[in-house]
Amino acid sequence: MSKAFKGTINVDIRDSVPDWTPFEPPKAPDGAPNVVYIVLDDVGFSAMNCYGGPVATPNIDRIADDGVRFTQWHTTALCSPTRSCLLTGRNHTRNSMACITEAAVGFPNASGTIPPENGMLPEILGERGWNTYMVGKWHLCPTIEMNLAATRRNWPTGRGFERFYGFLGAETNQWYPDLVYDNHPVDQPRTPEEGYHFTEDITDKALEFIKDAKVIAPDKPFFLYYAPGAAHAPHHVPREWIERYAGQFDMGYEAIREQTLARQKEMGLVPPDTELPPLNPIGTPQTRTGPDGLPFPPLDYTKPWDSLSADEKRLFGRMAEVYAGFLSHADHHIGRLLDFLEETGQRDNTVVIVVSDNGASGEGGPDGSVNENLFFNGIPDDLQRNLAMIDELGGPKTYNHYPTGWAMAFNTPFKMWKRYEFNGGTSDPCLIAWPSVLGHGGEIRHQYHHAIDIVPTILDLLGVEPPEVLKGHVQSHLDGVSMRYSFDDPSAPSARKTQFYSMLGSRAIWHDGWKAVTTHPTISGWSHFGDDTWELYHTDTDRSELHDLAGEHPGKLRELVNLWFAEAGANGAFPLDDRSALEILQTPRPRLASPRERYVYYPDVADIPEHQAVNVHNRSYAIGALVDIPAPGAQGVIFAHGARFGGHTLYIKDNRLHYVNSFVGMFEQKVVATEDVPTGENLILSAAFDRDGEDPPGVATGILSLYHGDRKVGEGRIKVQPGYFELAGEGLCVGRDSADAVTDDYPGERPYRFTGGVIKRVAVDVSGTPYVDLERQAAAMLARE
Repeated sequence: MSKAFKGTINVDIRDSVPDWTPFEPPKAPDGAPNVVYIVLDDVGFSAMNCYGGPVATPNIDRIADDGVRFTQWHTTALCSPTRSCLLTGRNHTRNSMACITEAAVGFPNASGTIPPENGMLPEILGERGWNTYMVGKWHLCPTIEMNLAATRRNWPTGRGFERFYGFLGAETNQWYPDLVYDNHPVDQPRTPEEGYHFTEDITDKALEFIKDAKVIAPDKPFFLYYAPGAAHAPHHVPREWIERYAGQFDMGYEAIREQTLARQKEMGLVPPDTELPPLNPIGTPQTRTGPDGLPFPPLDYTKPWDSLSADEKRLFGRMAEVYAGFLSHADHHIGRLLDFLEETGQRDNTVVIVVSDNGASGEGGPDGSVNENLFFNGIPDDLQRNLAMIDELGGPKTYNHYPTGWAMAFNTPFKMWKRYEFNGGTSDPCLIAWPSVLGHGGEIRHQYHHAIDIVPTILDLLGVEPPEVLKGHVQSHLDGVSMRYSFDDPSAPSARKTQFYSMLGSRAIWHDGWKAVTTHPTISGWSHFGDDTWELYHTDTDRSELHDLAGEHPGKLRELVNLWFAEAGANGAFPLDDRSALEILQTPRPRLASPRERYVYYPDVADIPEHQAVNVHNRSYAIGALVDIPAPGAQGVIFAHGARFGGHTLYIKDNRLHYVNSFVGMFEQKVVATEDVPTGENLILSAAFDRDGEDPPGVATGILSLYHGDRKVGEGRIKVQPGYFELAGEGLCVGRDSADAVTDDYPGERPYRFTGGVIKRVAVDVSGTPYVDLERQAAAMLARE
């Protein structure tokens, strides 16, 4: 009991006096407002119309018209780190979120696990009487916990949310999402052909959650954390939303930057003398190398629009149209939330906050991509292959991302993009509206703030004091400060005086209007952090960080660099990690079970997330299924792992055993048996890959053989991708291929369930044992059973 019992207890209840106070659920103050906290993904400072951008967002504009836009609000430059700040009010390295959770490296600053002493906003509000709901992207638990065998302590429902519907990892296919409902995975309610899209689905659930409680307790306030996948890759959206932007980006990203900056000046969002930085402000692979001659990251530069061919311009323009459609589509569903609040009389007493978690993304590289998984596997895109998919962009057959030029355009007037501690990575939209209390419709504020300031602001608006103890854990201090003062006084000085930044080797410090920032390329592998070049900017007047004052003010630069080290030390920011994406993602991490040579899986169970499934990348493996097939005609999936953008599968079609390996979605490698599948009980059908080389280095090649029992019935040469099939989502399953299929060659209808027989189990062996020995071991095991 949190409160002492003050009744009277005697032997006889007739002589006793009850006291319900210790047992009653918490109750929010009368008239307490709702909070709708909208966290967009990879939406740069200037993508949306209300920040001068080219993308129509009329519903977010409604929020801007009711509230205040901040022009100097900042993030950490990456997803999980910023989201940890947005919910705890602490700096990202104190939250053990130096990088995304899939990139945790086992140090206090980067474990992917937010410590309980850094309590979350839903935990606080839930104990004060608010209902707490979350839909969309979580991305705040380590990969070891993203599965059904793990604790749910760091799932949304373990950190204060009463209801959750969304995905746990970094990203998801918007047509075939990796869905979790409260504490268990679920299948999507319909297919894309039937009109499914993730953003619509989570909005339906958000409205359902609110209605479920409001019909019972109409006066009880709610906290809704609404985090759509938009506009993170893959950029997936119904075609009609793409066509709304047909031709609108044909002038190119440099012209869009100029038009956007002109509008921003007219709107008073940036100083009138703001200038655009060059397209490649920190170098290109041709102009810069690192220590020991290490190359500049090949994806972190932009091609001038005039240097592009007609085909490149056509492709790049279409990629921007898809992104714009994706963001407008998300805005439409945000409008559904606003409409519901207005229709039910709740809008005036609802605090609405809209932010982005970082700047527009540069993961598409200079050419963009039709499959972002190439980036995570260290494989370059191919222009001709991308051009061949131009009409599929935004649809289920692509996992697409625009080129870096659009990241620069959607971050106007800033340098660089997501991952970088220049303003292009960290300066983002922030809108706050509470019509009945704050007023100030359509106004702008220029005070300097950060993601850590949102939690103190919400608590301040709600009149809630930060707890000293939460769920039995003594709470650490908040790093954030309330932004409420700025609503009342547009000219008030910034309450925030200092903010440190560190992400993937990029570093910066802001203090009283001055900013020092390194030119160190992220995920470059350069190391040698002591040799970094630091630049100095007076960002109060030079918002685009164009005029480096390091030479004019060496003392100020030394002061700020020293301050960075002091702040980094206080926030536990070390060690720094600038390794490549592939190297970081392949860092060994804890698993719930020790690595073993054989993994056994069963049909009719939940998908196994890739981070906890057998690792077949770059090594020999054998997949063996124990099945009963009473008569000819069996068909469907025996085993599937991954999706069309990278994965492999074993299935029966036309009475023949088939194996397909989709190499990062670039091409399908198919091996088909030369004989019909046998009938009988306890049959072993299998595929075995014997690695015999690499082409190119790091990409394993070898022979994939098919077997009926110990008789080889087919073979073919294949290569297997070096890294994960996907950064997040699309697990391993038996007896079906859930969500997005590895191949379109399957017989039957989605999810292509195995029929005409019974799969008892599937074993995947990675011992490298010759197949015939593996078969004999399996036969001996069956004999014992």
